[in-house]
Amino acid sequence: MVVEERGVRQMVEAITATYVQEDADWAITVSGHGKELTARAPGIIAARDRADQLVEQLGGEGKTTVVHLLNGSAFEFTQAYMTARLTLPKLPPLEIPPPGSVPKQKTSDAEKKPAMPPGKKLPKAVDEPKPAAAEPAGAEKAAEQARA
Repeated sequence: MVVEERGVRQMVEAITATYVQEDADWAITVSGHGKELTARAPGIIAARDRADQLVEQLGGEGKTTVVHLLNGSAFEFTQAYMTARLTLPKLPPLEIPPPGSVPKQKTSDAEKKPAMPPGKKLPKAVDEPKPAAAEPAGAEKAAEQARA
């Protein structure tokens, strides 16, 4: 392949990364500049990353063009790689416990009512709790008689 850069024609050798799926793993072969390197990776995304590392090991000066092939096709590689990149991982379904199966958490009074800052005190009349109003004894007797 000949590339013209700044009016100077340069020869650029394409580096080929070939992927072969072997069970759950992928075998990668990167060849170029008269060398060939191989590696394995657990998935096509990891295989693509490993191929980039192998390309760096091959070295070479100037621009490097890498052609990624799956079954001899750059299209098949791109399709498989992009499908893997864009597919969401399979997550187990969310389990919601039935009502009443989870005990309620007890909250203390300190959690319910925030503490007053030291310089801010309420008037004494507000701080002291009001005594509970006792019902007159006659009202209770009247209520009991009405029920009977």
